[in-house]
Amino acid sequence: MTALSSIQEYHKKLTASNITCVDTVNYYLTKIEEKKQLNAFTEVFATEALQKAMELDAKRENGEPIKKLHGVVIAIKDVICYKGYRVTAASKILEGFTSVYTATAVQRLLDEDAIIIGSCNCDEFAMGSTNENSVYGNVLNAADETKVPGGSSGGSAVAVQAGLCMVSLGSDTGGSVRQPADFCGIVGIKPTYGRISRYGLIAYASSFDQIGIFSNSVYDAALLLEVMSGVDEFDSTVLMPQTPKGAYEGTENFTKLLSIEENKKYKITYFKEALHHPSLDKEIKENILALIDKLKSEGHTVTAMDFDLLDYVVPAYYVLTTAEASSNLNRYDGVRFGYRNKDNVKDLTDFYKRTRSKGFGKEVQRRIMLGTFVLSAGYYDAYFSKAQQVRRLLADKTKAIFAEYDAVILPTSPGTAFTFGEKTDDPIAMYLADIYTVFANLTGLPGISVPLFKHSNTMPFGLQIMTAKTDELTLLQLSEHLMQHYKTYQHLNN
Repeated sequence: MTALSSIQEYHKKLTASNITCVDTVNYYLTKIEEKKQLNAFTEVFATEALQKAMELDAKRENGEPIKKLHGVVIAIKDVICYKGYRVTAASKILEGFTSVYTATAVQRLLDEDAIIIGSCNCDEFAMGSTNENSVYGNVLNAADETKVPGGSSGGSAVAVQAGLCMVSLGSDTGGSVRQPADFCGIVGIKPTYGRISRYGLIAYASSFDQIGIFSNSVYDAALLLEVMSGVDEFDSTVLMPQTPKGAYEGTENFTKLLSIEENKKYKITYFKEALHHPSLDKEIKENILALIDKLKSEGHTVTAMDFDLLDYVVPAYYVLTTAEASSNLNRYDGVRFGYRNKDNVKDLTDFYKRTRSKGFGKEVQRRIMLGTFVLSAGYYDAYFSKAQQVRRLLADKTKAIFAEYDAVILPTSPGTAFTFGEKTDDPIAMYLADIYTVFANLTGLPGISVPLFKHSNTMPFGLQIMTAKTDELTLLQLSEHLMQHYKTYQHLNN
């Protein structure tokens, strides 16, 4: 068996009886074992995946129609709950913890007969941009094992990049799907905040977090988005229906409508300050400007826009997310579940200190302390309130932008994947690497990174696209158009 290019190709082969689900699962289990040095998985569900594959093969033999994700092999990030399996957020504090329920997003995949093959490595509690902050160790970039895969969803990205599964789930709080997709040369989409239920997603910053998708094609991402979207009684922040049918406009037909407006001429803008920012790699800038020229020559409208709030987005993001994290992570105390330190404990306060000091990694501790600081009585107005004001300004600016334009294009990251350890001693430099991605999380916009380019250093990089809230259809259609007409980078497919 060879690598599968898409879910469509896979289903055609299944229908023609050229392969079976058991063949497919065995293929991916072999690939995972062959490439275990990448450290993409924290746990592989081999027995369960093969059992599910046999059941699905029997269904087809009995003439049952195949569902949307019949036999599709999917990996999930180790912050997404799956009943009966460990979920640790790559942290010692949740050592040995087994999920007691299944996330809504995962359940919807299972309801369409998907096969969950394992749980993927990530930065601890989704806090990081390199996947160097994991209790399980670093995930390696399959394109160059000396480079970081991006974070925090690095394991999920590498699982797709290296052909260890067909598609995977990550989470995106400030770019944690789009940035690793950029570094690994694959598609990574963060939907509108609330498009996919967060029930069963371990919280980092609740008003920012969103489950996202990694894939080799826009179609596969669109298909998973179709399946996972929708109302959930367990999540009060999920988007409510916009049509009498009880569905979002286009939600049920993302895949059918993907290429329906192939000849549409888009009205696109980009932020002048983003493409001329001193942190942006010269080749990334030149490639995006060349793409803009190509789009113009094709009849699309692409114009620059002044955006004087760009330098405020990262500070506002880190003030607000760390504040939410300091509240969310308060529940991990070593009393009810997970890691518990028992060495020379004097009293309850000492027990909490010792458990959290040893259970949480340095980056998580840093962000908890930052969040506690900005919420403290003397600094709340100076930091937290100001950051909320910036968020409101960004939201207002966003409404004005999408009243005039179909999409915004930006770099995904200032540079390509860098070497392990290159930025670990400078957390500020690491945080500033999120300058182009956090905007979508602050405003709740859908965003995607599409793998269009290859750098002279041989590493891939993508283009980031954002559209108005709930307008994933335009996001997907424009992304598909760009992938079909402008892609120069071919992802690993071995």
